[in-house]
Amino acid sequence: MTEEENKDLTKRRFYKAEQEASFAEQQEDTQQTEHPAYRLAFNDPDFLLRDELRPVRFQLELLKPEMLLEEAEIGSTMVFYGSARIPSPDKAEAIRAAATSEYQKTVAERLAAKAKYYDEARELARLVSECAIVEKGMRQFVVCSGGGPSIMEAANRGATDVGAESLGLNIVLPHEQAPNPYVTPRLSFQFHYFALRKMHFLLRARAVAVFPGGFGTFDEFFELLTLIQTGKMKPIPILLYGREFWERIINFEALAEEGVINRKDLDLFHWCETAQDGWSHVRKFYDLDCG
Repeated sequence: MTEEENKDLTKRRFYKAEQEASFAEQQEDTQQTEHPAYRLAFNDPDFLLRDELRPVRFQLELLKPEMLLEEAEIGSTMVFYGSARIPSPDKAEAIRAAATSEYQKTVAERLAAKAKYYDEARELARLVSECAIVEKGMRQFVVCSGGGPSIMEAANRGATDVGAESLGLNIVLPHEQAPNPYVTPRLSFQFHYFALRKMHFLLRARAVAVFPGGFGTFDEFFELLTLIQTGKMKPIPILLYGREFWERIINFEALAEEGVINRKDLDLFHWCETAQDGWSHVRKFYDLDCG
């Protein structure tokens, strides 16, 4: 720092962390400097991955996406939940052809029948993204998915169709998983903790579209319902796609009849079949002019 810079009251007096890290790399190799104990704590993966550092890793997974989304001027999102197994219409026949046993054929037919929801998710994401709502300098209703295949891919693809950016919140799993190619690279995040991933799904959510899915979709959908039912979260539009599927799997009316939920809790979500129906419900909820 020059003498003139030293007199500047706004200049930093401490080196940035990355500069300190570079200084450490230039140190002379000795028994002491080569030992793991001597590494800078923030630059020591072995230390950061210890069980005792779990609270720190929680904070990092909360902070990193939050900071990058703020920098990307994303104010709110439209979240898409749904199966990673439902094929796109152009792949439905391949699912049928691969089935050999009667059970596999039955499953293949049911999956193929739900391929229409790939198109509806894609169209809904296109409608939402096309509106390109901006309020207070922040982009609103930016499409957000779990970053994977099937319904998630359809959502990111719909945004891409109109040249819009979209989020993908992926999760590390024991088997191979990669973000679908339609997620905007700078908005593609990877999580270790399901809890932090689910938190980021809802922190900015102003509407959620739920398509047919399995355990993961159930988990996300029912947690959202619980948050609103208990008053922990203010109501937002919940679009539930595929009434035939959901009512075959879950007897919502029976929950009310058994007294374990109130009948008015069945109004927390809105039944949908088409993209236009879903987006119209969201527009009516927020008094939006576009679309």
